Amino acid sequence: MKPTPCDDNTEPQPYLQAIPMPRLGDDAVIQIHDFIHHVLDLFEARYGDQIHRFYQDLCSDNLVDSNTHPDLDDPPF
Repeated sequence: MKPTPCDDNTEPQPYLQAIPMPRLGDDAVIQIHDFIHHVLDLFEARYGDQIHRFYQDLCSDNLVDSNTHPDLDDPPF
């Protein structure tokens, strides 16, 4: 489950321990956080259609062709 901004989780997550992170003041943390979100918003605004197409194609490759009709007389096992 993804933590919410209100969660008071002071324990570092295991996946973050691989990258040494300096201690930052609250103001610096918020400014960096907001900057990263802003950059991601700009990135998604520019490349969002491509990202969407990629994942849509990826998912559609795993779907059964809707034109095929299963043989209803054939048991599933």
